[in-house]
Amino acid sequence: MTLHENEIPADETLVRSLLKAQRPEWAELPLTPAGAGTDNTMYRLGDDLLVRLPRTADNGRSLRKEQEWLPRLAPFLPRPIPAPVHAGTPTDAFPVAWSVYRWIDGAEAGPDTVRDWSAFGADLAAFVRDLHRVDLLGATREDDGLDWYRGGGLRPCDAWITTALDDCRTKAGATLDVDTLERLWRAGLALPDPAGPHVWLHGDLKPTNLLARDGGLHAVIDFGGLSIGFPDAEHATIWDFPAEARRAYWDALDLDDATWTRARAWAVAVGVSGVSYYWDTFPAFVAECRARLDAILTDAAAR
Repeated sequence: MTLHENEIPADETLVRSLLKAQRPEWAELPLTPAGAGTDNTMYRLGDDLLVRLPRTADNGRSLRKEQEWLPRLAPFLPRPIPAPVHAGTPTDAFPVAWSVYRWIDGAEAGPDTVRDWSAFGADLAAFVRDLHRVDLLGATREDDGLDWYRGGGLRPCDAWITTALDDCRTKAGATLDVDTLERLWRAGLALPDPAGPHVWLHGDLKPTNLLARDGGLHAVIDFGGLSIGFPDAEHATIWDFPAEARRAYWDALDLDDATWTRARAWAVAVGVSGVSYYWDTFPAFVAECRARLDAILTDAAAR
């Protein structure tokens, strides 16, 4: 499935060739597809390893960032995160960085894997709190790859989010209340930018990046959006979860109304841009975005 015009083809034959050239001791291990997102394609390697291949050259930059920073952040965090074990180098066949990690057992957070959504929301808040408290370790937002847009202010995104909102009107039509979504986006824009210090950000704490085990939160994966910046956008994915998780998360972090309003604006932004960009290529991801936007609308109507 091709999602981007500049996508780099990857399949099992390619992965085998990369392993034979760079880690021959792993080249004959069983290799099975382990999912594909908007940025990476993944293969489970044997019982204990995971290969991640970026879809585009820009995504390769994200993997290099993970290789550098995840081993340094892991000791400070309350849940397992990916542990890189090989930094794959570019080749003629695959001209960007790729990576191998330790396999983490678990299943995507969802109704079949989470028993208590209030406890899940509180545990997710605890992870976010600890991540945001980690010392910056000498890193700044100006460092390579750590300046992702979601750690900045809302205003620089207004032009392309307005275009995405208009695109949603055309594509989704009356099935989506885009006028209310635009009002919620502009409510965030009307607020001052955050005034607090920059912190470490995961950047994309949606269900597919949270692994559950024994009914609760077990691990946090996919740090491709790792950045340094303001924390508001970090909270945007909480609308991907049931209302009881959202309430527990809010209470645990004691978020103020301004932070919540900006976080909701970020949630709108990511949702409408996903619908706009992937409408014709990734229906499953569009459905995820639609579900988030519907939850935002339901939540706003109840307030």
